[in-house]
Amino acid sequence: MSKDDAVKQAAERVLQLEAELEAEGDARTGGDELAFAREALHAWVDSVVAVVASPGVGRVTLIHSNGRESRIASPDLPFLLSKPASFETKA
Repeated sequence: MSKDDAVKQAAERVLQLEAELEAEGDARTGGDELAFAREALHAWVDSVVAVVASPGVGRVTLIHSNGRESRIASPDLPFLLSKPASFETKA
């Protein structure tokens, strides 16, 4: 299976789950539509003034400059944003 096929299958699974919840979704997997979505996401991330990573619950909370909060559930992102534990003593 190619990378493109895997991405399309993942997007289709999400759309099917949302349809079961009677919520419509929109998948953008390439071209100008994906470029637009990435541009919008970059602007949204640039408005972040604080980040709370909670690896134990698999969540990251973003606090934006307007005071609003956004939560991202992810098994990977909280760990990517957390510093590894260190048991060395500082001299």
